[in-house]
Amino acid sequence: MMQVLRPKYAPIVVSCMADKFFKAEAIWEFHSLMRIVSGEMKIVLAENTHVFGMGDTFLVPRNRLSTVIKYPKDGLPFKCILITFRPEQLKDYYAKQKSSAKLKSWQKVKSYDKNPLLESFVTSLMPYFDMQQDLPEELVKLKLEEALTILRAIDESIDGLLSDFSDPGKIDIATYMEKNFMFNLTLENFSLLTGRSISTFNRDFRKSFNTPPQKWLMQKRLELAHYLLFEKKIKPADVYVEVGFENFSHFSYSFKKYFGYSPKRSTEGKTIKTTPAIENDLIQ
Repeated sequence: MMQVLRPKYAPIVVSCMADKFFKAEAIWEFHSLMRIVSGEMKIVLAENTHVFGMGDTFLVPRNRLSTVIKYPKDGLPFKCILITFRPEQLKDYYAKQKSSAKLKSWQKVKSYDKNPLLESFVTSLMPYFDMQQDLPEELVKLKLEEALTILRAIDESIDGLLSDFSDPGKIDIATYMEKNFMFNLTLENFSLLTGRSISTFNRDFRKSFNTPPQKWLMQKRLELAHYLLFEKKIKPADVYVEVGFENFSHFSYSFKKYFGYSPKRSTEGKTIKTTPAIENDLIQ
C-alpha cells in the first residue's frame, strides 16, 4: 500500500541501507536530493521509469507518486545519501536570497551530471556514515544551505521549483487518474491528491468514468499489465510491481480471472477481454 515518504530523523540521512530487495509505493512529501553510494534504485513514475546506480545524483520533486525499488548490486548493499528540503527550511533560506525565477512546480525527476561542487559536497558527507547518532542541528542547517547554494549554481531553473510553496488545488480528475492509476493508493489518498474530499472524489469519478473507482482501477491495471507482458516482453515478476499490485499471487489470480489465462503463458495475438462479469468478479 502507498506510504508517505516522511523521514523520521534529520533532513540529511546518510544510510538508507538495504541488503536485499525492497519495494514500496510512496508519495514524496518533500523535495528530495539523493546520491546513490552503492546498489541501485528504480523509481517508477506515471510517465516513465528511472534507474539510478552508484554515483548518480538526482532530485525528486515533492508530492510525486512513485514505486520505489531498492536493491543491492555487485555484492554491495544499497546505500545512499538523502537530503530533504522541507518548506520551513526553504522559506527561511529564500527569505535571505534574491531570486527572479518564475515559479514552476515541474514534476520531472531531475538527474545531475558530476560537478566539482556537487562531488565536493558529497565527499564531505561520507564520514557521517560511521556516526551512530543524528547530525548536530547547526551542522544540518549549514549543510542544507550548502546543498541549496550548489544546486542554484549548477541549475538555473531550480529556484522556480524550490521557492514555490503553493499547495495543489482541485485538479482534473480524469487526467490525473489516467496518469496515476498504476499506483496502489487508497481512495482517500487519491482524493487528497486531487484536492477533494472522499465523497466528492467518488461523485466526480463516477461522472468522469461512469463506473466505480475500484472497478475502473482493476481494469486499467490489468490491461496495462497485459501490454507490458505481451508487447514489451517484461517478466511477470517485474510487471506486477509496476501496475499497482502488492504481491505476485494476487496479481496472477486477478490476471487469470480477467483474461482467462496465466500471465506466465505466451499469448501473442490474444485480445484483451473486458466483460462485465469478469470485472465484477474481480472487485468483490
